[in-house]
Amino acid sequence: MEVKGNKLYLGGVSADDLAEGYGTPLYVYEEEKIREQYRKLFESLSWPKKRILYACKANTNIAVMQILKEEGCGIDAVSPGEVFIALKAGFKPEDILFTGNSVRDDEMDYVVKKGVLVNIDSLDQLERYGKMFPGTEISIRINPDVGAGYHSHIITGGPESKFGIYYDRVEEIKKISDRYNLEIIGVHSHIGSGILNIEDYIKAMKVVIKTARDFKNLEFVDFGGGIGIPYKPDEREIDIRGFGERASQLFSEFCREYGKELRLMLEPGKYLVGQAGFLLTRVNTLKETPKYRFVGTDTGFNHLIRPILYGAYHEIINGSNVDDAKVSVVIAGNVCESGEVLTRDEKGPVERRISRVRNGDILVICNAGAYGFSQASTYNSRPLPAEVLVKNGKPKLIRKRGRIEDLLKDQIY
Repeated sequence: MEVKGNKLYLGGVSADDLAEGYGTPLYVYEEEKIREQYRKLFESLSWPKKRILYACKANTNIAVMQILKEEGCGIDAVSPGEVFIALKAGFKPEDILFTGNSVRDDEMDYVVKKGVLVNIDSLDQLERYGKMFPGTEISIRINPDVGAGYHSHIITGGPESKFGIYYDRVEEIKKISDRYNLEIIGVHSHIGSGILNIEDYIKAMKVVIKTARDFKNLEFVDFGGGIGIPYKPDEREIDIRGFGERASQLFSEFCREYGKELRLMLEPGKYLVGQAGFLLTRVNTLKETPKYRFVGTDTGFNHLIRPILYGAYHEIINGSNVDDAKVSVVIAGNVCESGEVLTRDEKGPVERRISRVRNGDILVICNAGAYGFSQASTYNSRPLPAEVLVKNGKPKLIRKRGRIEDLLKDQIY
């Protein structure tokens, strides 16, 4: 992302030209940023046996996944659908770890028959899996009694979390596994999303390592994802080099005690693709009330749900008029909901300072590469946006825009 001549450019193409060429709303991804983020994290880890799995729930566009495959990444999948997409993208079964939640028997059957390792989330699932697939290898997801994240909805560890088997149930895990001759080759944990404080992550790693000591035939320990990105102007990037050093040192000490060099695994999603993505939307309405000056656009929470779901902050830039005088506005979408405002917190609308806005300007919503399109819907019967990948000034369409006719697809009438 850069500014040239009062215009915002993404991957060497102006936001105006992208909107003109592909229409709006439009998701745009910078290929080089994805590669840069992967390499920074991978190179920060000095431990030689390491593997990064992309938490593809963040963005399952095949083009995005194939970029990470080229970098040597694997896949963290949470549904049979994500396993299906990953295989279609060219990942091998051994490159994928399936970590479902409230998993049905038929889902486990699908995944196992595809040759993908299952990461067990509950004692109940472990019992059912053992009956279905005795004598096979598994991984165990542990709840380490530690949770972290910028919002309560995305904390995935601790006593209030539904995820994983609590760390004090190890003997029950062993008993069930022995009953069905299951080989536990991996221990996994994930404490939440959007973590910018290294200490929260290291604290959880220590608990998982303590639990991992109780399993004698491990091949890997997977510490999950959750590494955050800065959304707000006052937030700083996580010290990824410092994180890598601390994580590698801690894991090295553990492996010495364990007596075997295991593989260190991480499962980032947002960190890899979040900052690479942008949602472009065209201004079509300007109106005022006694309290706010509203800027109306042709997108909404049907295409980016994070602001209304989490009160999440996304920087918004007037890509058509970057350097003009700033004005205070509330930026709204076109969904028929009173809470449908793109500049808001958990309580409601919040004014945002932005360069002077005119009808027809292209607004660029930043840090939208993770949990943007993947959480999008056709609510209000509005089709899904197109997606474009940009590199060195060349855009490439990677998903066609949804059509009104698609809204009736698969309906019986």
